[in-house]
Amino acid sequence: MSLGSLNFDICVIGGGINGTAIARDAAGRGIRTVLFERGDLAQETSSSSTKLIHGGLRYLEYYEFRLVRSALQERNIMLRTAPHIIWPLNFILPHEKHLRPKLLIRLGLYIYDYLAKRDRLLASSKSLSLKSGEYGKPLIESKYKAGFKYSDCWVDDSRLVTLNAVDAADKGADIRTYTSVEKVERKGGRWLVTVKDAMANQEYCITAKSIVNAAGPWVRDLLERQKLVSGNTPEARLVKGSHIIVPRLYEGQHAYILQQKDKRIVFAIPYENEFTLVGTTEEGVEVPQSDIRISSSEIDYLCAAANRAFTRKIGPDDILWAYSGIRPLLEEGGKSDKAVTRDYKLVLDNEGAPILSVFGGKITTGRSLAEKAVNLIGEAIRAKNKNSWTSKRRLPGGDFDYQNRQNFIADQAKKYPWLPKDILERYIRSYGTRMDVFLKNINTLENMGKYYGAGVYEAEIGYLIGFEFAKTAEDILFRRSKTGLFLSEKEYSGLAQDMPALREHYTHHYKGL
Repeated sequence: MSLGSLNFDICVIGGGINGTAIARDAAGRGIRTVLFERGDLAQETSSSSTKLIHGGLRYLEYYEFRLVRSALQERNIMLRTAPHIIWPLNFILPHEKHLRPKLLIRLGLYIYDYLAKRDRLLASSKSLSLKSGEYGKPLIESKYKAGFKYSDCWVDDSRLVTLNAVDAADKGADIRTYTSVEKVERKGGRWLVTVKDAMANQEYCITAKSIVNAAGPWVRDLLERQKLVSGNTPEARLVKGSHIIVPRLYEGQHAYILQQKDKRIVFAIPYENEFTLVGTTEEGVEVPQSDIRISSSEIDYLCAAANRAFTRKIGPDDILWAYSGIRPLLEEGGKSDKAVTRDYKLVLDNEGAPILSVFGGKITTGRSLAEKAVNLIGEAIRAKNKNSWTSKRRLPGGDFDYQNRQNFIADQAKKYPWLPKDILERYIRSYGTRMDVFLKNINTLENMGKYYGAGVYEAEIGYLIGFEFAKTAEDILFRRSKTGLFLSEKEYSGLAQDMPALREHYTHHYKGL
């Protein structure tokens, strides 16, 4: 590293949706930015969501009208700027009159439509019969006679995070994964930040005019460890959310939103063509922790939620994969986990070199949160460019019109007639136009390099290493993609064994491109 690369305007700590979106926004304004993430991008909370870009219909019950309206505005922006990884999804809400009156649900959906109506990109809600047809067929017939249909969006959450980081790097940001922040201290009007590169087992220091603490569940923990807690530092409520992946419960590309007796809701969503995703739970956690796992009580809760609605029953033995993450919510004393706000708070400490801490937030509002965060920290360090820009700029690979998605798919199929349909569709929904980068000058599967199974070829792996900061087999198979769900243990081990050599080769192969 050159000496010049060790001095920055902003040091972002945390490689989740908030951190990468902030790095992207800042770099796009010409602010010298570095981001440190102790693991992989989106390794914690940001890859453990329900994978929705939505206004949050249930938040209306808690009168969070401003949050819902701003989230719906973001939904429309994101659908335009990342059409390859975000797409419309219809939701079916079966009605149970003893849980919520039909009139109350209809009113909530009317308000939901109204809050989004100024920029309508998705179909309005409507009532429907569940006595027959594709929506009612998978459900217990004696239980559900009527329901509602409305629209929101699905997102590949970990790819959303990665593409923010890719765009940040394209605009000059330095993205350093598997690099932990060991110590921060104010010195001479700047921050001295000591970090450790886990891959190289190397410790070094950088300086920055400011810090953005986007450490997610560790946001307050970082401040406490570095003795930076002040009187206005909020508490964070840590809530674990878990999801299960089971064999497909029903046909079709629609989702279900299932009301529960405890007034919570559980989603059932089509997942990777062959599965159904069921989630989420809410379980309090005392301290932030990595590698958190689903509990037996959560498994029982989610299986029961599905079995209350669907004719096809599931149990613990049907679970193919499960994942859990910790949501760092703003503490609101006295409120239950399901009632506490999903909004965020930006806390600026400018007693000396400034540090901005991000409390709360959600996948949907990552872009707008970043815009406000960079406005705040930019003013604190007197950055010259104060113009926000991300609402109209597409994420990498998203430079096609979402309304002409089918035309784009057809064009790519003509360009790569030799690609199997399932691989082509996955590339389009993961990389969009960027698939052209690693398919350049390739015209047969044999030219794609070593085959690792489940449609995973060396050409794609090389791209992920060279452009998307992937360093391990897990990064590639469970965050840059979900192909790990389809690989055998032997195939997974084969890629893991090859990763050091692949990383060495493709890091240099793509350098400078």
